[in-house]
Amino acid sequence: MAAAKKTPTPSKKPPRATVRTYRHGLGDCHLVTLHGARKARYQIMIDCGVILGTSNPGAVMTEVMDDILAATGGSIDLLVATHEHWDHVSGFAQAAGSFARLKVGAVWLGWTEDPKDADAKKLRGERDNALALLRAAAVRMQLDGGGDGEPNLLTSLLDFFGAAARTTTASALELVRAKVARPRYCDPKDLPVELDGFRARIYTLGPPRDMKMLKKTLPSASAPETYGMALAAAEQSIGQALAHPEQQPFSNAFRIPNRVAQSTPFFQQRYWNDEAWRRIDAAWMDDAAELALALDSMTNNTSLVLAIDLDDVGVLLFAADAQVGNWLTWSDCQWRVGGKPVTGPDLLARTVYYKVGHHGSHNATLKAGGLERMTALDVAVIPVDHAMALKKKWGDIPLDTLVTALGKATTERGYVVRTDEELSATAKRRGARMTRLYVEVDV
Repeated sequence: MAAAKKTPTPSKKPPRATVRTYRHGLGDCHLVTLHGARKARYQIMIDCGVILGTSNPGAVMTEVMDDILAATGGSIDLLVATHEHWDHVSGFAQAAGSFARLKVGAVWLGWTEDPKDADAKKLRGERDNALALLRAAAVRMQLDGGGDGEPNLLTSLLDFFGAAARTTTASALELVRAKVARPRYCDPKDLPVELDGFRARIYTLGPPRDMKMLKKTLPSASAPETYGMALAAAEQSIGQALAHPEQQPFSNAFRIPNRVAQSTPFFQQRYWNDEAWRRIDAAWMDDAAELALALDSMTNNTSLVLAIDLDDVGVLLFAADAQVGNWLTWSDCQWRVGGKPVTGPDLLARTVYYKVGHHGSHNATLKAGGLERMTALDVAVIPVDHAMALKKKWGDIPLDTLVTALGKATTERGYVVRTDEELSATAKRRGARMTRLYVEVDV
């Protein structure tokens, strides 16, 4: 009797893309490899940074950059810097020696970084003015003894701009810009870039050109779009406080310097005690924290958002730290490709890989206009370090309700990855790989 023939196991299709996301701390760095015919590769590096306060950041980011050099043979096709925040660009400066050895074919930045763009110049002017006021306020707060050496909202938000580092986000971004003679400044109105031989095209979804939407960073109170003080007013208040310190909150005749009060038994017992919430010595600087929040959020909203369309496979969405206004404008994005219309909602509906926005924070993933449209979502990756978020007093990163929603969105087909946790059994079964330095998934 002849032996029964075994049914051949269907051969697994080779991946169209491989995404390596680094696990170096609270920050973003991704290496995207598109696979073409005859082992051709198109490699894209997106961001490279880690939050200020990370232990030994130079060594950490050099290890990341050296791994990219090894994985790419020292040459990439495209380098993308999404926006000017320390946790996205610091590595270009911290690992400058290794970065100098990386050959780059093209550099893409958002239109908001274009030195010749009138709107971009205006935005940079507003940002520079706000940063100057905030740095002055931070110095004044330190001189007055505010914060008692503990992390406070103002200084932690200034960390995003490298304010306490030897270099700044602006200088780190210049290292990126200098990699090529003519960087491309991406705009949502641009036609998608076709990648011949890879059956892929790259769309720009953000940052938006609408200044009102660019500055819309929080969800609506009546109809919250997410899971979870105007710049001019705050700037005016801080400017007045810095110019007339004798008025904030008491004139010099009625003030006791903090350092004197701290050494006086009466105030040690009744003011400098465990009930810090009673103190008012730094209350006049509340507007500085409000301005810092607004500036931080608006910079997040200048994020360059890319959708990499892999034809029949689906879309890879890299949203950087885009917030509400950035997301809302994607509904209006439209292009004509091959004589057919393509819209922002079309790309969301075909998204199979989502790099979760802003480390999983409360205002960086839309509901109805975002995640609920991703009906084909297969993999969601959250670059996050919850322990560092707690240290920075940002305990809701990643937001539990968002993580739960991502889990429900991928349950039928895929999985969620947090870079600060081990892979789930489903992720391992689906072929995801994790080392101490990175997590890697195939699409």
